[in-house]
Amino acid sequence: MLNIFPDLLNYALLAPFILRVALGLIFIDLGALKFRSEKQRWLTSFDILGLRPVTLFVPLYALLQIVGGVLLIIGLWTQLAALVFVIFTGIELYVEWSAREVLKRDMVFYLLLFIISVSILLTGAGTYALDIPL
Repeated sequence: MLNIFPDLLNYALLAPFILRVALGLIFIDLGALKFRSEKQRWLTSFDILGLRPVTLFVPLYALLQIVGGVLLIIGLWTQLAALVFVIFTGIELYVEWSAREVLKRDMVFYLLLFIISVSILLTGAGTYALDIPL
């Protein structure tokens, strides 16, 4: 079957751009929440998971999310940031699946972040990025 809108395929490189900016904004917000309103919940979660010292790991995790989100938005080291987010969201998916009382977020949310991260990892930065495809 023929493509209904073949002219839109000229803009295919915009899709990774849109996905990486959206993912970057989400992770910046998630990282900022770990410094503010969700800090105590994440300290408790890391303590339950045995990741100690929690006062070191929670801010480090939040900082990695913020820095990775900024890298995605500007399109620098995009695939590395996406790989880190694939690992983070994969772990969060596993924790959500096995211990629902720890994170208390919707599993579909983490699944969506995981899929977007994998997509960016496989497709690259797209347009308007500092990464130059070789």
